[in-house]
Amino acid sequence: MNIPEYMLRIGKQARSAAKVLARSHTGIKNYALEAIAQQLEQQHDQLLTANAKDLEAGKAKGLEPALLDRLALNDSRIANMIDGLKQMIILADPIGEITDLNYRPSGIQVGKMRVPLGVVGIIYESRPNVTADAAGLCLKSGNATILRGGSEAINSNQAIARCIYAGLKVAELPSTVVQVIETTDRAAVYELLQMPKYVDVIIPRGGKGLIERISKEARIPIIKHLDGICHVYIDDEANFSKAIDVAYNAKTQRYGTCNTMETLLVAQSIAAQVLPPLANKYIEAGVELRGCTATREVLPNIKAATNEDWETEYLAAILSIRIVADLDEALDHIHQYSSQHTDSIITENWSRARRFLAEVDSSSVMVNTSTRFADGFEYGLGAEIGISTDKFHARGPVGLEGLTSQKYVVLGDGHIRK
Repeated sequence: MNIPEYMLRIGKQARSAAKVLARSHTGIKNYALEAIAQQLEQQHDQLLTANAKDLEAGKAKGLEPALLDRLALNDSRIANMIDGLKQMIILADPIGEITDLNYRPSGIQVGKMRVPLGVVGIIYESRPNVTADAAGLCLKSGNATILRGGSEAINSNQAIARCIYAGLKVAELPSTVVQVIETTDRAAVYELLQMPKYVDVIIPRGGKGLIERISKEARIPIIKHLDGICHVYIDDEANFSKAIDVAYNAKTQRYGTCNTMETLLVAQSIAAQVLPPLANKYIEAGVELRGCTATREVLPNIKAATNEDWETEYLAAILSIRIVADLDEALDHIHQYSSQHTDSIITENWSRARRFLAEVDSSSVMVNTSTRFADGFEYGLGAEIGISTDKFHARGPVGLEGLTSQKYVVLGDGHIRK
């Protein structure tokens, strides 16, 4: 395969498809989403068969358990893909919405109209569900998309792609509205990053190495997140039952996700009360604990944490724990080590909660709840493209609105400027 020629064809097809999609009304887009969801349901067994091939190959290559977990499809995850598409159908279509329409002294009306970005290139690793989520969100927001999944998920991604193409055909939309790159050659990624004429934005979703490489090579604007070093701080005015439940869930509900807690901070005055029962739950679940010196005085059998631990996104059954004097020291730690993804405080003191909300500069900041809720589906966005830790153009879970822009519209009736 001639990769430059192949990618040039993909880019040209995407640009043409974006024009078709831009003039497609909401009903057509929703019809396509429903048809894709039906195809995923009908091809359930074929999706599992394709995924089994990827899992077998991943095990043979020695992929870590957390990566295998991210790669795996099962009944629940296929159902979630289908539910995500159906949730997108009931969401309001942002395209064409005009807001802030006001008369100016000259008599003209000035407002803003929400429009698609155009062509969105998405580069991602492991999780095959991203193929369906990304295709659906781009479709509903009026964007053509080029998807390049990781080589470890090639069979799963292509199986999902076949469902997408079949759904688009039912809705009489061009199959090039969504294009899933068929080659695992890394040269295809480089070519995609060099096509500003055909691609309007790149969204990378994966490990830190992938994000840094794409940021360095891309000639196209990027919406990105680097890593998910997420914190839960248990305040000395926390409800212990809530604190234990939330901190346990934030770490153990799934290990290989970017919104999983990696560092637990505990107020010094309550550490001896809350840490032993919480540690027992973690150890029963097979979580390796690493603690600061003060933590190891309370939990003497755990490993010592190093400065590197505070900077590490484990994506595994490992948790670092630090005892802090108070909220101020917790905030200092988060300011130094957080990746600005998701951080949560457990407290019954709402003055402190408000301080935490105001002072923690992350894309999602939470009170009395698990960091695992930082997710487009949970936020009612109908799945997500990813979670952006950038401040422009989108921040947090990137759903429909994050895949749009605005242009000024001006209405007049023969008005001329004097």
